[in-house]
Amino acid sequence: MIKQHHKILAALLVAQIVVGVIVFWPRPSTAGQRAPVFPDLTAEDITALTIEDAQGNVVELAKVTGDWVLPNADQYPVKSEAVGELLEKLTAMTTGRLVTKSDTSHKRLQVAADAFQRRLDLETSDGATETIYIGSSPQYGSVHFRLEGEDETYLTSELTTWDVNAAASAWIDTSYQSVAQDDIIRMTLENANGTFTFEKEEDRWRMVAPPSMEETQSLDETQVEAVLRRAASITMKRPLGTEEQAAYGLDEPNAMVTLETAEKTVTLKVGAEDTDDNSYVVKSSESDYYVRVAATSVRALVENGREAFIMEPTPQPESDDS
Repeated sequence: MIKQHHKILAALLVAQIVVGVIVFWPRPSTAGQRAPVFPDLTAEDITALTIEDAQGNVVELAKVTGDWVLPNADQYPVKSEAVGELLEKLTAMTTGRLVTKSDTSHKRLQVAADAFQRRLDLETSDGATETIYIGSSPQYGSVHFRLEGEDETYLTSELTTWDVNAAASAWIDTSYQSVAQDDIIRMTLENANGTFTFEKEEDRWRMVAPPSMEETQSLDETQVEAVLRRAASITMKRPLGTEEQAAYGLDEPNAMVTLETAEKTVTLKVGAEDTDDNSYVVKSSESDYYVRVAATSVRALVENGREAFIMEPTPQPESDDS
């Protein structure tokens, strides 16, 4: 009797699996239903794009006089070719692989209005808007998707969540400041620990300020070069805009670095830290924009004191005179 009961349970389990496969396995739409998701839309028609991810990160992109920019960062330039590639993929999507017509499956497939991998809001030149939800990936190179206002969920291999990044850094040239390190002949670092100036003479660095070191001490040129590298090449997380704000903390910066070459002087200010974002506000004299950079990339500029640049002598073993 017990064996018979087990057989019945096993049969029910198999039936449930079969039903699940039938319901959620992507299948071609019936004849005549394989159509573009956006039949009347071309990539050129789209003038604005907002991307949100599951963590609440949001990036807004807009086309201004033919070029793509970040409108919330005083129109910071965007890599237009990257946006163009995404829009071509979006407009190439079709309804050919229907997964389900049931709205009860939206959360499971991560295409619900309150549970998604990506939400894309598209705005067209005529003022119309479209919203599409990008969901889970049941197999490599494909994702579920659903249009807002419709119950049908489809599968596409035209794009993946990697193509729809909600970080500004994915859409811009993140290089913010780049000064050829070999051209720098003088560097001054100012922070809460003091002012430290270094000069290069015959490819060797010496400390000009504070005053010279004790005879038993020597300059750790490796540390000088490490700080120089941090200051000369800055990569941003995202631009903030061209207007300074009190919250940026640049009236009394955490650090300021002055780099001098034979041809120019470049200054870099490191302002307020955002511990939630793990970043600092930075402003270079080479750019009109204020930006946020990863805290790890400028922490040495903020925290290094004199001891960081001094190489203490190696203790010598005591001689045995006995």
